[in-house]
Order: sequence, then structure tokens, then C-alpha cells
Amino acid sequence: MSKPTGILIADDHQLFRDGLRLLLDGAPDCQLLGEATTGEEAVRLAEQLAPDLILMDLQMPGINGIEATRQIKHRNPQIKVLMVTMFDDDSSVFSAMRAGANGYVLKGARHSEMMRAIEAVAHDEAIFSPAVATRMMGFFSQMRPAQSPEAFPELSEREREVLGLIAQNYKNADIAAELVISPKTVRNHVSNVLSKLQVADRAEAASRARNAGMG
Repeated sequence: MSKPTGILIADDHQLFRDGLRLLLDGAPDCQLLGEATTGEEAVRLAEQLAPDLILMDLQMPGINGIEATRQIKHRNPQIKVLMVTMFDDDSSVFSAMRAGANGYVLKGARHSEMMRAIEAVAHDEAIFSPAVATRMMGFFSQMRPAQSPEAFPELSEREREVLGLIAQNYKNADIAAELVISPKTVRNHVSNVLSKLQVADRAEAASRARNAGMG
């Protein structure tokens, strides 16, 4: 038999602590070790009781849940912290994540959702309520770097291929063999490349291409 998950509740609202206590009493795999009503008390009890998991409110008297989480994770990084709060704004969510929280669930979650979150975090998974997960996905999708503009858009695709080979110091005959085209066609492409880039010779074209990451 594996030992039950030792849990510390950190919340200044008596009614909510009572609700969590009842929920945990019905879970044979969970053991309630203690309750804290301030951030400072959460830090102290985390040190004394060494819980596996803390159910942490965001706003409490004294230091808030985010700062309490930061201190707890700094001293005892093995302790998991599941934020249980009414706040789902970007600032709260990402401040909690930066502090080291392992999950973030809203207080309006159903009992089944809360237990799923507790079990997931206890087993080293990161968990977020659906509303928070949607918010995070939107945030990170906005952070995707824009695709770099294609180098030398004035060139055709074939001309860019030729320029890339020029940057690798290919001669015309080598380019013709590489691209399976005639030497005459290569000469035409090279002439177009030099003209469109407004460079004096192949060496200058090769230098510009290498500076743009080609070749």
C-alpha cells in the first residue's frame, strides 16, 4: 500500500477550508496534515509538517499565496503547490507559475475536478482548470515568434537556389549539375541575381547571401 498524499490547506476562509476538509476526508489516498490561515503560517507549517502537497489560496493575510509559494519552493522544492483561488487574470496565473506553483484551479471547480487536480499534481503533473488552460494557450500562442521574412523576396525561388550555391562558392558548371539545368540557364539566373541585387559581381552576391544566412 502506498502512503497517502500528505496535504496542507492554506486558506483564510473557514467555510472553504471546511469544504476542502470534507472533500479530503472522503479520499482514502489523501491525508490532511494541517491548516494555515496566513501566508506566514503556510510557510511555517510547510517546514514543520513537510506535506507532499499544499492547497494554496492566492490572497491571504500577511504575505500572499504567491510569495508564500515562492518561499516554500525555495526551501523545499519537492513540495507541490496547487493554487486554489477565485482569480484567473493573467497577472495572477503567471505570477503563480513563476513562483513555482504546479497547478492552478479556480474555487468554483466541481468536486471531481478538484480531486483530479489534487491527484494530478501529487503525481508530478501540471494541472490547470479549463478556463485557466484556455487563457494560457492564448497567451503562449501570441508569444510565437513571427516567421522571418524570406531573404531577397525580389528573387524567384530558382534564383534564390542559385544564390545559395553561389554563397557556397559553386561555379556555374557545379550549379548546373546540382540543379540539373543547362549552363546557359545558370548564366541567365546568375545575371538576373546580380541585376536584382544590384551587386557588381559574384563575390559581392555571395557576401550578401552569407550575411542573410544563406549558404
